[in-house]
Amino acid sequence: MKTIRIGSGAGYGGDRLEPALTLMEQGNLDYICFECLAERTIALAQKEKKANPNKGYNHLLEYRMEKVLSLAYKHKIKVITNMGAANPIAAMEVIANMAKQQELKGLKIAAVLGDNVLENVKEAPHLEILETGQPLSSISDSMISANAYLGVEGIVEALNNGADIIVTGRVADPSLFLAPMVFEFNWQLTDTDKLGKGTMIGHLLECSAQVCGGYFADPPKKIVPNLANIGFPFVEVNEHGDGFISKVKGTGGLINTATCTEQLLYEIHDPSKYFTPDVVADFSKVTFEEIDMDTVQFKDASGHPATNTYKVSVGYVNGFFGEGQISYGGANALARANLAMDTMKQRLADYGFEDLRFDLIGVNSLAPFNVEVMEVPEVRLRVSGRAATAEQAKHIGREVEALYTNGPAGGGGASQKVEGVISVLSVLSPKSDIKIEVVYTNI
Repeated sequence: MKTIRIGSGAGYGGDRLEPALTLMEQGNLDYICFECLAERTIALAQKEKKANPNKGYNHLLEYRMEKVLSLAYKHKIKVITNMGAANPIAAMEVIANMAKQQELKGLKIAAVLGDNVLENVKEAPHLEILETGQPLSSISDSMISANAYLGVEGIVEALNNGADIIVTGRVADPSLFLAPMVFEFNWQLTDTDKLGKGTMIGHLLECSAQVCGGYFADPPKKIVPNLANIGFPFVEVNEHGDGFISKVKGTGGLINTATCTEQLLYEIHDPSKYFTPDVVADFSKVTFEEIDMDTVQFKDASGHPATNTYKVSVGYVNGFFGEGQISYGGANALARANLAMDTMKQRLADYGFEDLRFDLIGVNSLAPFNVEVMEVPEVRLRVSGRAATAEQAKHIGREVEALYTNGPAGGGGASQKVEGVISVLSVLSPKSDIKIEVVYTNI
């Protein structure tokens, strides 16, 4: 029975490269997928592209491809990635130039387009924002991006046309990994149970080292060995969608039923109805079995037909974020920090900031506010808020820094920051309104 191996090369835009290279060198892979887009990442990339039409792709694209291309060429591994972000064409051209410089002749590189639907949604102000229930017209004046979560279609088309390196914009995370299975095993897009199995596999792989213990480590309850040398995962899967997940022997971390179960439930809401562009996956009956060290067999994912809409992430300008921080240490540090916080609450009360927040880092920035803390050797006050203008936002940091001389005593290490806020909301857009296109270049 035919099997293929698919590895995870990245779980977010700034992920480590070394484990991916080890996986390519020693994992006997057929495919490696680099998943590098978070919800706000592509909105920020669209903003960057507006400033420079040759940018807007993942900032580590060149860094990764300098090493990845030669290994992929040497080991005949196909590479699939959403590092194209807001500009897959520019990313494809960068990769092509790097391949030429490395004299990697015969490579075919593809860019999948169609996820940028800003013009589409501008013409549909009636679309309902999922998070608020308001019409899209309520933020239409401040929208800077709109990207649909595409499925496997464009990637499968590229594979059918012989592409070796495929770069996309916004594609649903598990779809990057599902596409090779659809292509290699000739799965039909109506075979929902197989698509559900493949989506489950993609979901296990999409966050790289998380399933290898990265997000699992919580000593002393959950010990993960050699975390400093943690490996990235791969899956070996057959034409029925069955197989196992593992990592390269000798790498750090661990893969067991517990790490797989935690990753299976990560970010999915209802395990019986995980909505993707390709299928509504059902993970509710999935079972895991440890069949060897750091090797887990998976079974019993299934699926139901996909909806007729794509989820679209809409990025919009949402004011300016202002922040100020200052530290207090030594005897009575907590009391002085509390005095500083109370002072800031009074001084900033009438400035009209939104989302104004006061945190004592090390005391209550993560813990509940009613936790009793008698004394700490050091504490850092953080004040943050959102304003309509950058000038207004600057006032937070200025007031915090002024605590140096205006008291309480002993403040140090003050910092201040102002950033433009790019927020993200979601709408559903009919699939029939969105056209997917694939373009190619040959080396």
